[in-house]
Amino acid sequence: MPLSETLTMSPFLTLSIAGFAATAISFGPARMGFGLFLSQFRDSFGIGTTMAGLISGAGFAGFLLGLIAAYAATAWRGPRLPVLIGLFLATTGMAIVAVAPNAGTLSVGVVMAMSSAGFAWSPFNNAVHQQVEPDMRSRSLSVVSTGTSLGAALAGAIALALMLGGASWRIAWAAFAAAALASLIGNLVAMRGVAGQPGRGRSNWRVLCVMPALPLYLSALSFGVTTTVFISFATDRVVRAGGLEGLPLQASPAVMFIIYGIAGLAALGTAAIKDRIGLPRLVRGLLVVSALSLALIAVLPTSWPGVAAAAGLQGIFVMMMSAVLAFWSERLFPELPSFSFTATLLAVALGSVIGPALAGVLSDGLSPAAMFLAAAALSGATAIAMRPRLIRETPLDCEDQPGPAR
Repeated sequence: MPLSETLTMSPFLTLSIAGFAATAISFGPARMGFGLFLSQFRDSFGIGTTMAGLISGAGFAGFLLGLIAAYAATAWRGPRLPVLIGLFLATTGMAIVAVAPNAGTLSVGVVMAMSSAGFAWSPFNNAVHQQVEPDMRSRSLSVVSTGTSLGAALAGAIALALMLGGASWRIAWAAFAAAALASLIGNLVAMRGVAGQPGRGRSNWRVLCVMPALPLYLSALSFGVTTTVFISFATDRVVRAGGLEGLPLQASPAVMFIIYGIAGLAALGTAAIKDRIGLPRLVRGLLVVSALSLALIAVLPTSWPGVAAAAGLQGIFVMMMSAVLAFWSERLFPELPSFSFTATLLAVALGSVIGPALAGVLSDGLSPAAMFLAAAALSGATAIAMRPRLIRETPLDCEDQPGPAR
């Protein structure tokens, strides 16, 4: 049977693979590449920690704006359009970084690339809800979110190979841009079944602003702050502390991202783990994992076991929590899959804007260790606040909420 026919007959497989590729690019090198190559950017363009925080914060602000634009585009023309816009931004932005002659041009490319993440993930909640059977949606969304793992691992592997070979970081960014173009073309074909199909649902924000959804939004906000602190500054923390023993100084970030990405593949089993232990235990456990990861980077930045554990734990946290946020929002608001996930990601984006900017100032004002310990404390406090009785995953009765607008 031809591959195209097989994919047409299996929406689960088609959308899972397409989403995996889109998130691999947009949440892999496009979103994380700045942190991965920050030490090289410092050498090439003289970027300080505060400036790095502002660039990263601007990129995550683009992510926030992209989320809003993606929801509007999904409501207008269906989920394929925003995904293609996101992958176009990733392709163009990373190509600009590859040829950037100065810090200003570099910033433009980084912001464009990071903005792509706002377009290329949330629409898959809509697409999956339209075409995948209910009992397979959590698994499909877990596969989509785990694309970040492969993207991070491959980005790290490419960076490591180039560094060990003495090649310029610009070659890596050119390769990232080429991969983004390939993903764009693949999604153009794979998502044709949901092109021009926006799906149904309300667009009244008051429907989503209900108390049972507050733990979801608070978890998302904390997630946005802490993960962007790690993504933006963890590799730089290790390099500035002296790097990992036995490696060239600039190779440490690449090794960290490889470990981060490989460990994150555990998220493919997120739905199964949730079914076994329940959502409350999974959410709280993941927040504890985040706190441990950040604390390890704070106190053991040159220790192989410490850094490897920190990168691996962070990879598990990011990928599994991403999957949790996707299917948690879809379960609470099954009639509003894209809208509810967009609201959740807006909370992530708000934290993503605040996190790097404040972290850069805190690092310069106190120390990098204090910055990471503060982020670890936030994850720990969020875990304590997530009381099991407050975490709900059964559908909310939107008919009882104010302002329904079909």
